[in-house]
Amino acid sequence: MADNIDTLLKESRVYRPTDKTKSAAHIKDYESDYRKSIADPEGFWSGMAKELEWFTPWKTVLEWNYPWAKWFVGATCNIAYNCLDRHVRTWRRNKVALIWVGEQDEERVFTYAELYRQVNRCANALKKLGLRKGDRVTIYLPKIPEQVIAMLACARLGIIHSVVYSGFSAPALASRVNDAEARLIITADVGFDRGKVINLKSVVDDAMKACSTVEHVIVVRRQHVDPPPVGSKELDWHAWVKDEKPVCDAEPLDSESPLYILYTSGTTGKPKGVVHVHGGYMVGTYATTKYVFDLKDEDVYFCVADPGWVTGHSYIVYGPLLNGATILTAEGKPDYPNPGRWWDLIERYGVSIFYTTPTAIRLLMRYGEDWPKKYDLSTLRILGSVGEPINPEAWEWFHRAAGGDKPIMDTWWQTETGAILITPLPTVPLKPGSATRPFFGIEADVVDREGKSLPPNAGGFAVIKKPWPSMMRTIYKDPERYKAYWQTIPNCYTAGDVCHKDADGYMWFMGRADDVIKVAGNRLGTAEVESALVSHPAVAEAAVIGKPHKTVGESIKAFIILKQGEHETPELIHSIKEQVKQELGKIAVPAEVDIVASLPKTRSGKIMRRVLKAKELGQDPGDISTIEE
Repeated sequence: MADNIDTLLKESRVYRPTDKTKSAAHIKDYESDYRKSIADPEGFWSGMAKELEWFTPWKTVLEWNYPWAKWFVGATCNIAYNCLDRHVRTWRRNKVALIWVGEQDEERVFTYAELYRQVNRCANALKKLGLRKGDRVTIYLPKIPEQVIAMLACARLGIIHSVVYSGFSAPALASRVNDAEARLIITADVGFDRGKVINLKSVVDDAMKACSTVEHVIVVRRQHVDPPPVGSKELDWHAWVKDEKPVCDAEPLDSESPLYILYTSGTTGKPKGVVHVHGGYMVGTYATTKYVFDLKDEDVYFCVADPGWVTGHSYIVYGPLLNGATILTAEGKPDYPNPGRWWDLIERYGVSIFYTTPTAIRLLMRYGEDWPKKYDLSTLRILGSVGEPINPEAWEWFHRAAGGDKPIMDTWWQTETGAILITPLPTVPLKPGSATRPFFGIEADVVDREGKSLPPNAGGFAVIKKPWPSMMRTIYKDPERYKAYWQTIPNCYTAGDVCHKDADGYMWFMGRADDVIKVAGNRLGTAEVESALVSHPAVAEAAVIGKPHKTVGESIKAFIILKQGEHETPELIHSIKEQVKQELGKIAVPAEVDIVASLPKTRSGKIMRRVLKAKELGQDPGDISTIEE
């Protein structure tokens, strides 16, 4: 059975790049370059790889034994070497690599040379503890520079890092430490969140009761108080690294050597350890950062993610540093101490590239356009969005708030893909709400359950038809779970998202396949219904689920967050339903509307509809360790 998804959303607005954007861009003609890259994807990726440094060259670009891929076979390399050593030997030595701003507005700045020295000291300290290539280290830190330093130090030695978001509970941390069999945990005494002190060390202490493989715990002390009693396994970060030499050779590693394990539950059950490797991941993140964000040496690049999830790995740490960028990263929430927080940082540091999430954009929308208008945002050149599909209303608001003439790179990818796969480039005409077209070398399609391509505007399953360098290599200790990604639809990587292509080949993501709602014979994607809800002027955010219904199969229930100053009334609920009817038709109108204060989301800002559904139906929601709210 085809199980096609009905497409109801009609979006006709098109934004064309300005002459200024076109003249500055690395890529002038996407269509022509894309055709060449698809005709010879190995040639394209090999060309990108040659812009980086390898200790020994590859014998084969791709070895594909479905569903297992190896890229740049026989080569040796090191991603940390390419992030640091390659730049330290050039004029970039004294260029700013990393600017960090804390929640309390403290600032730390690292040039490439200083970051190189700090990473080397940490690498030497790791060696002194007996850690070596292939060992696993869990990094459980708030968003501070030591997080980046520890990741790069591990990579330098071929130690596999597993970054765990610092909002996780002790049981969630312990399960990830134990699965990775980590020998070391790097943490901090505290983190800060909206002015509150979060005691991270006590979480680690609790987790350690169940973690037998951990030999040492390194603690970054952020509070200037007398250090508490030190446990037998505990070391102070500053004492640990301060006397180490600032020189440490990068380990030459096989291209397929594991770089990191990142645990994700996303919208499913038990967390899975996604494994990425040095060579292919390096090439994928380098190429996408360079072309998607049109990165130049003079740019200041601000990505709001946390390295505790994959956007932080790929587009704060590895991709930008591989390109020799100046990165701004900031601890804290977008509306603390006020909703001008990010706009102020953009003005203060002259940010030119700003990469954020639809969730954060919708949060800022609640406070209105007066906040961004208070700041000089004229340095902005490129905007980006990552996470869930961005609904057209949020897209329009972001575009307008940032000055009205900056292209938005609405990027689609996953922890498993390692790097951006579907995306505009700055010179491609934009349609609000569409992730646009595949990146170079990526063959994407929308298909039915049998893998047959669907015609324009027919909703189906988003798939990638050929391997790409940054793809995950396996699920740690669970290769069968990895194979499922390639076996759901024959000979394709199935992302688990539903999508349709329009007549121009632009891809429109409609939600998770698991979340499709079946109403009276119609199969509706959640993203379209939610987009229609958010287009109402009183609605800030929305999530919808399907509930069993005797006559129509499923009915739609909507959970809605209102904008500041709006209040629930019967008239407002009626008006919201009418908006959906007008946008999508009667079939998509929710039978129930609940006004809520927050929605369950993953750390990456994705709404966990299965949790809403389980709660609504009185079922077990499964693993909820990745929930932020």
